Amino acid sequence: MSVEKQSFGTTKKGEAISLYTVTNKNGMVMKVTDFGAILVSVLVPDKNGVLTDVVLGYDHGEDYQVNPPHFGSTIGRNGNRINGASFMLNGKKIQLTPNENGNNLHSGPDGFEFMMWEAEAKEQAVAFHHHSPDGEQGFPGNFDVTVTYTLTDDNAVEIHYEGISDQDTVANMTNHSYFNLGGHDSGNVYEQTMQLNATTYTPVIDSKSIPTGEIAPVVGTPMDFTQPKAIGKEIDADFEQLQMTGGYDHNFVLDKPKGAFDWMAKAYCEKTGIALEAYTDCPGVQFYAANFVDNEKGKNGAVYDKRHAFCLESQYCPNAVNDTHFAQPFLKAGEKYDTKTVYRFLVK
Repeated sequence: MSVEKQSFGTTKKGEAISLYTVTNKNGMVMKVTDFGAILVSVLVPDKNGVLTDVVLGYDHGEDYQVNPPHFGSTIGRNGNRINGASFMLNGKKIQLTPNENGNNLHSGPDGFEFMMWEAEAKEQAVAFHHHSPDGEQGFPGNFDVTVTYTLTDDNAVEIHYEGISDQDTVANMTNHSYFNLGGHDSGNVYEQTMQLNATTYTPVIDSKSIPTGEIAPVVGTPMDFTQPKAIGKEIDADFEQLQMTGGYDHNFVLDKPKGAFDWMAKAYCEKTGIALEAYTDCPGVQFYAANFVDNEKGKNGAVYDKRHAFCLESQYCPNAVNDTHFAQPFLKAGEKYDTKTVYRFLVK
């Protein structure tokens, strides 16, 4: 195991951005940056032993300061959407900044992915720390958070979130990496298969993607990924939920006991032989098929377009802060926030 640090550009404020490269004994490579605690690259040997970067992203730290799709981003304090950009906490209305259709998406325009983090290189990991002061993004409490990326010798990227707040607050962090198991520059993911550990999902009201509050069965619908299925097979089906969101962009409720660490998704690309197994202790996963990526200029001259990747964002249900049908993402003052998501790669 080795961790190498190199220059990755500068922020608009003139701060130096660094890129950390971690390599395991199998030759797999993980690259992360202290700007936004972002996952920049994951290079996995394919069935022919060719190192293949399976994560969409940019060549320079400066590019991540815009990053409309949130490539590789650490999302916090709250992932996904909050209806009307507000919620009640302890009898007080908490107002956030609306940044998508009147809602708050991924904590607003000043999310954790646009901040510099303190980095600490470890033996096979990099830990990023951020002190989020009371009122940052509108959330209450001084929230001290650490996100640790570890590259294991069984070819897994482990993401460990830990935090503590001095007031009751919201803690629902996730990673917004875009995966393409054919390679980041290989085009659409229609032929890649997906399986989700979920017999239910949360339908949305309309194109603003706020859940209705219902937890609906997937059986008999194009939302059924209980068995491996090509992502493109039913993505354009005549099904209202898909038409409202331009394809898959829904939260699936995982079939596991509360707090249990278990698999959430399994994906596979026959062309490269690369498979992904994703695990979490969160109650849900947002499966997003990159429906809104458009002519985004990425790494090594690649141009990313609609459905050139998929995201598997472990999370509490969208708008859970306003909907008691769902598990609640509130963190009590002084209690530890501690959650882990793992993306493991293998060749079949």
